[in-house]
Amino acid sequence: MSGDDVAALARLTTREYARLYGAPPRIGVAALNPHAGEGGRFGDEEREIRRGIEAARKEGVAISGPFPADTLFRAALRGKYDVVMAMYHDQALIPIKTLAFEQSVNVTFGLPYLRVSVDHGTAFDIAGKGVADAAPMRYAIEWAARHAEAFRT
Repeated sequence: MSGDDVAALARLTTREYARLYGAPPRIGVAALNPHAGEGGRFGDEEREIRRGIEAARKEGVAISGPFPADTLFRAALRGKYDVVMAMYHDQALIPIKTLAFEQSVNVTFGLPYLRVSVDHGTAFDIAGKGVADAAPMRYAIEWAARHAEAFRT
């Protein structure tokens, strides 16, 4: 992920979050490397991430980081951040699915319409076996219904 990607995602997230909730989010950005790279000892990707954070901040985005991912989610859970920008899929979804598997919704920002899905994937492996739990799908549909008005143009 380039610094430009980080800045662009921060702008998009800020716009869409404000559209949904009426105020811009406080974004905490996860580092890619353990311990946020420890000054380059574990990798230097954080320099590029930091460049994007600084660019977004100059545009008025409330964004901080990069922070070690293993502690950032705890800070968000305690209310310090409204949004965590993770660097890859599993980094984001492990804490979410651990805390709220049935109540997590995948929302795709940047489309001209509201697009949601369950967070657990297709579950083709259990299709037709009568063992699927419909609660995550119900939650995603209910979430979409509650927020649909924000996407009417």
